[in-house]
Amino acid sequence: MLTSDLLRAGPGVRLADIDPRGTPGVTSRKDPKQWSRVEVSLIGAELASHQEMLYADAKAGSDPRRVLLVLQAMDCGGKDGTVKNVVGQFDPLGLRIVSFGAPTKEELAHPFLWRIKNALPPAGYVGVFNRSHYEDVLIVRVHDLVPRRVWARRYDTINRFEAELVGEGYTLVKVMLHISKEEQRKRLADRLSDPTKHWKYNPGDIDERGYWDDYQEAYQAVLDRCSTEAAPWYVVPADRKWYRNYAVAALLREAFEGLNLKYPKADFDLKNEVKRLEASM
Repeated sequence: MLTSDLLRAGPGVRLADIDPRGTPGVTSRKDPKQWSRVEVSLIGAELASHQEMLYADAKAGSDPRRVLLVLQAMDCGGKDGTVKNVVGQFDPLGLRIVSFGAPTKEELAHPFLWRIKNALPPAGYVGVFNRSHYEDVLIVRVHDLVPRRVWARRYDTINRFEAELVGEGYTLVKVMLHISKEEQRKRLADRLSDPTKHWKYNPGDIDERGYWDDYQEAYQAVLDRCSTEAAPWYVVPADRKWYRNYAVAALLREAFEGLNLKYPKADFDLKNEVKRLEASM
């Protein structure tokens, strides 16, 4: 079974029923971490080839397609680690990574999708959103940053927006990295005990843990209302970092395979150019 089929969120999928330490599609391994490193490296080579074809087709002016990976997670969920271990294998020439923090005053002066639209990858590129427009129905909802009547309308707005993107040639791979509250506690403790990780620590993360159940409810609403046929959500159990890396890499590979990419045909007389090159010697 495809990884995308195993991890896809849809009707009846309950976040509370998904084991954050689970490894769907992967049987027991003697050394799972080493297995994952090798597998992700092999998949990475395939992804690099797909990316090159995507970029080449766009440069030739014949293909408007692009791929956008959307990563969402609770604090310490592994978004940065996923980018480093999976996305880091792409060619930077055709890659655009955007990390969304709290909106600026300028961004707040515009509709919530304004900053998202400005960050979209151009044709031929692979884009990565570390957090995304979904923050406007997650943290905004949990902390009542806008009235309920405002954020409640955003689900449909997001669905229309994503449908438009798909119609324009985008392939969306939306991934929720699903960790447990206990695993988050361990990762926060690790950041506090290691001086080289103090820069990653945010005291506000402790405060946010008090809203854990509210966030789970908000994420469930996202999965229920915004996992569409055009742009489905995938829930990746992320307590085990090795599985997280493998699963996201596998999801990207399947997304690229679905595009059936090919290198563009030469727009010049190949035989003639070979003769000219030989003559130039």
